[in-house]
Amino acid sequence: MANNKQIFSTITGDGQLELTIQNVAMPEPQPHEVVVRMEAAPINPSDMFPLFGMANVSAGALETDGDGVKFVAPVPPEMMRAMKSRLDQTLPVGNEGAGTVVATGDSEEARALDGKLVAMLPRAAYAQYVCVPAQMCLPHHDGTTALQAASSFVNPLTALGFLETMRLDGHTAIIHTAAASNLGQMLVKLCRNENVPLVNIVRKSEQVDILKALGAEHIVNSSDDDFAEQLVAAIDATGATLAYDATGGGTLADTILGAMERSLSKAASGLNTYGSDTFKQVYLYGGLDLTPTQLKRGYGMSWGIGGWLMPLLLARVGAERAAEMRARVAEELTTTFASSYTAEISLTDAISPDFIARYLPKKTGEKYIINPQKDA
Repeated sequence: MANNKQIFSTITGDGQLELTIQNVAMPEPQPHEVVVRMEAAPINPSDMFPLFGMANVSAGALETDGDGVKFVAPVPPEMMRAMKSRLDQTLPVGNEGAGTVVATGDSEEARALDGKLVAMLPRAAYAQYVCVPAQMCLPHHDGTTALQAASSFVNPLTALGFLETMRLDGHTAIIHTAAASNLGQMLVKLCRNENVPLVNIVRKSEQVDILKALGAEHIVNSSDDDFAEQLVAAIDATGATLAYDATGGGTLADTILGAMERSLSKAASGLNTYGSDTFKQVYLYGGLDLTPTQLKRGYGMSWGIGGWLMPLLLARVGAERAAEMRARVAEELTTTFASSYTAEISLTDAISPDFIARYLPKKTGEKYIINPQKDA
């Protein structure tokens, strides 16, 4: 078979990030495995830390690496402690992607996928060929393209997982930040289809327009002077006591909890030392803001804040329910869970400073996808 080029990320003990494209051996499947010719792999926000760690990417450049090049960037000394677990390890990158099964093991489950378009979550998707267990693969319907199938896991299963968590935890409505993102747009469509009240927090007027076009009812702009009042009004209208925050740092989680409490305590009378007894929850699922999360705790004593991760939710609901969620993604891939992309780039493009400067800022409405076969 052909060469197998793959992107790897290394952070050296002397404080340097190195992104390289290496030729690796073609994988040989075990009986339960399949080899997938990768044709599309998105660059998600969750890929940024595996790719770059805490490096100062703006100070990076290409350097000669044998017959090719590598991207190198310094890691500030104060960030090296946080990188300790991965120092001097050459790690594969790329959470998810899609492609065609070109070789299989001997098991019946593996052979059934021969020639099929599948999506998977291999954590090494930025490669021309990957080898994964057959049970990891999500087969797609005839007529589906690799580009359509590429984002079958991270965003769709996160959106479904948000609703699953809401029901498991006894909530009835959701607040979502960074709501005009690819994930946010999926969530708008999903909540509309399932009649789940959704409060969308954005930070620009053009993002309000994006969500209005999708039929979103409750949209608040954090850049507006009356943002806090808008948020309380939206919570009044929806009864939302659960929020998912993509920013992670700063004061937004605190503001959301405070707005929940203001809504819940409107009818309070007399001494209200401990606030409303209705439980309020904010889950941090992203890190768009890397500063510390600031909590002023002005919202009584019935609240919680914690992390949320899609694989942990899938483990919580069990294999049968997770399989049902994956099947729903395949059924609604071109509607509820459709993704669009700004540009299709190669492995070589993905480590070039020009393209890194485009996809690293994670701008709303911009999403890049790697086609590893462009380097063939």
